Amino acid sequence: MNLISLIAVGGAGFLGAILRFYTAEKLNKHSQFPYGTLFVNLIGSFLLGLLCGVNVEGIYYLLIGIGLLGALTTFSTLNVELIKLKEKRKQYLFYFISTYVGGLFVAFIGYFFGTIF
Repeated sequence: MNLISLIAVGGAGFLGAILRFYTAEKLNKHSQFPYGTLFVNLIGSFLLGLLCGVNVEGIYYLLIGIGLLGALTTFSTLNVELIKLKEKRKQYLFYFISTYVGGLFVAFIGYFFGTIF
């Protein structure tokens, strides 16, 4: 790994983290449900599937796949929000299933569309 790769991942990761924070703040503002995190995780899964389907490699994969989308989607925030929802059984199950199953589903859809291009 060279310095250019580190800068690419770090810079794009900075942007992805800001986008995640902004989206979560806007979409979670008036709700007890973490719509913002769900949204970025599903969009990020779709886009990463699309990148893989198109077979993006090199610096573009480092920038978009690892940096931007890696910071945009977040496993740690998902788990903290699941813990907060543990008393709300239906919301907990919906969030868990929609994130994991939905994430895999949209990743496959993205991959499929990527292979078409």
